[in-house]
Amino acid sequence: MTTKSTSKSPAMKSGLSRSVRLRTDRLVLRPTTPADASRAFEIQSDWDVTRMLRMAQFPPDLDDMTGWFSEHPREWLAGTAFRFAVERAGRMIGLVDLDEIDGDEGELGYWLEKPSWGQGYAFEAAEAVVDFAFCQVRLSTLRTGHAADNLASGKVLLKLDFRPQLSMRKDSRSRGEEILHQSYSLTSEAWCSRPDADR
Repeated sequence: MTTKSTSKSPAMKSGLSRSVRLRTDRLVLRPTTPADASRAFEIQSDWDVTRMLRMAQFPPDLDDMTGWFSEHPREWLAGTAFRFAVERAGRMIGLVDLDEIDGDEGELGYWLEKPSWGQGYAFEAAEAVVDFAFCQVRLSTLRTGHAADNLASGKVLLKLDFRPQLSMRKDSRSRGEEILHQSYSLTSEAWCSRPDADR
């Protein structure tokens, strides 16, 4: 699957236009806006979604969510985080982001509403953002991870060619306890040398 971007900005960590759109076969990914906070609040009000998000609060707080989304445009322009609303038929179904960008490394994260699980959307959206990370932001390495009991997320990451790294105990804000967390990494070199890479 080839992703298409309409960005005309130079490939650099800062200065990337917020007019960028990533299009896949079934989805459109666009930079988040403060107006997306209410929809994100709705999605993360589902315990089945938020229990898998280590740093999320449950139940979510709308004021906190609104404050977080209001920071996204500034982060984008500074090149410290790039966060995309995932849309299916014009409706936001989740979010995929690159954050904790430091030098040429960053972290991939994603979450979708429960009705959109099991349909390949997480892979499709994450694939587009990984490609954006390596081909437009020019990162060299991506890190990510998931709760050990989130087997579906593990399958998505392995399909994206992420390689398992350490498994360790970490605090989960949403669950209010320590969980076993599996970490992964992927390099630009590995991404661009995939058999199906079209670059």
